[in-house]
Amino acid sequence: MNLQEVLILLGSPNSPDGKLGPIALDRVKYVNELFQQEKRPILCTGGFGSHFNTSPWPHAFLLQQELMKLGVPEDSFLPLALSSNTVDDAVQSKKVLEEFSIHSLRIITSQYHVERVRLIFDEILSSYSKQFDGVEHLSFIAELEQLKAHEVRAIHEIKKNGLYY
Repeated sequence: MNLQEVLILLGSPNSPDGKLGPIALDRVKYVNELFQQEKRPILCTGGFGSHFNTSPWPHAFLLQQELMKLGVPEDSFLPLALSSNTVDDAVQSKKVLEEFSIHSLRIITSQYHVERVRLIFDEILSSYSKQFDGVEHLSFIAELEQLKAHEVRAIHEIKKNGLYY
């Protein structure tokens, strides 16, 4: 397994009973494809929050379980980053990564989310080499336009006020 690069899988909403939504499932599928091409450690993000996970399980755990169903071995995962939002994804990921000799990150999110993720991770994880992958969602996702609008507002706020973490 390549210990130089880590795949960081960012979370998205799941149902109250722990079922991953279509955005998360698309990201999981993409990460699995990358992992099958070249075995690398995977860091799953997401804890709890009223806006994305009210189930009894951390979102990162649900992502990890789905990847294991697809054949990713349990020993391929770094400790979970139990975050509550995108800024916290970077903060909690950094805490996990500092325990290992990792030099390069491949951060997987959705295409509509990449610009904000890049702003955040470039600041908080500035000492790491980073690649950002934006998954395209081909299935119908009702809230996709709302998510894109949220990204525009959030990016504006970061550029105007900076990051708080």
